[in-house]
Amino acid sequence: MKKSLAILLALLLLLLTGCQKAEAPITAGPVTVTIWHDKEAEVVAVLEEAFKALEPDIHVVLEKKPSLTETLKLVGNDQKSAPDMYLFAHDKLSVYAEMGILTPVTDYIAVDALSSYVPLTVKAATYKDTLYQLPIYFETLLFMYNEKYMKESDVPKTTEELYAYMERKTQHGHFGFVEQHSTPYYASGWVHGFGGEWLSKDGTPQLYSEEVQKALAYHLKFVQLMPGETEYATVNTLFKEGKAHATIAGPWFVPTVRAAGIRVKIAPMPVVDETGLPIAPYAGVQGLHVLKTAADKKEAIQKVLAVAMEEDVMIALAKASACAPAKEGCYENETIKEDELVQAMRAAAQSAVPMPCLPEMDVMWTVAGNLLTDINMGGKDVQQSCEAAQQKALSLIQAMR
Repeated sequence: MKKSLAILLALLLLLLTGCQKAEAPITAGPVTVTIWHDKEAEVVAVLEEAFKALEPDIHVVLEKKPSLTETLKLVGNDQKSAPDMYLFAHDKLSVYAEMGILTPVTDYIAVDALSSYVPLTVKAATYKDTLYQLPIYFETLLFMYNEKYMKESDVPKTTEELYAYMERKTQHGHFGFVEQHSTPYYASGWVHGFGGEWLSKDGTPQLYSEEVQKALAYHLKFVQLMPGETEYATVNTLFKEGKAHATIAGPWFVPTVRAAGIRVKIAPMPVVDETGLPIAPYAGVQGLHVLKTAADKKEAIQKVLAVAMEEDVMIALAKASACAPAKEGCYENETIKEDELVQAMRAAAQSAVPMPCLPEMDVMWTVAGNLLTDINMGGKDVQQSCEAAQQKALSLIQAMR
């Protein structure tokens, strides 16, 4: 009996010891912060190096997602599948804000911390008076020319000077100026140059406005001195082969043409003679957005954002990828001062227009693209085409809402 009791007590002691071990506190490991992106390798390399400063407490994983925007729509509310953050242009933030998957970045950083940012970037990152993105860099279209053909004295200061140059030089397989004239992203600069817009701030299409009609009618005469097909590949080829003297293109275009041996230079956008306003293209602001699924990682997210706000990081990105830093102070760096491309984008930010981040813009890209095709390539009447496009946009937006 005593032997059985001893065995029972021993087993009970062993069981209690096991429970104590199971309940002992476990040392917390590093916090992993996952950031989805669609960026080029040069940008990712700079950010990965910068985020190493947070190791070993915080491990940042930059995961490339080619179909990022659509995937976020599907899994943005899923704690298991969604990332903690994503790095992308500002123009989709309204969609995700309306879906309820985004957290304002001002939940993690003070509003006055953005007082040193280029105003354009803060404006772009704001939707319904709420800041949903931490801007890191921005890009905008620029007026570029091949200095082998277009001399500095020939660089047009106004659109009529540009047109006169095109009339003189568009011959024998050469074009004085080419652009992606029937793509809304590119044609928007001409619309803004007439004080117009594709979409108002309250999400109402403006395709039948007087400003848009005037802009498209005026732009048409330039289009008639360009090739019929002017998609990116066409413009790229013409400029690389020295057959186009000037173009409007993004900073990503420069390395390609320089590699082809083209001496490309950058100049301010021509001013529209009729309005006194410059051709003012859209600007895209790239930055970090925080999903609500990351609410339990607040301290780690704050530290990740703090790294992304460092001027040294933005300067390194500018050096690696020729993008324009979001913070004003970066432009005092000696290397950045000497970078013609980055400084040109900084200057362009004075008149560039942030791409609308309204959900209705998804409709407008398609409708405006069809409108431009009808006018520029189909020879259709400007007024009638604008009226039809306006009704189409209104109908599609109503259905979307």
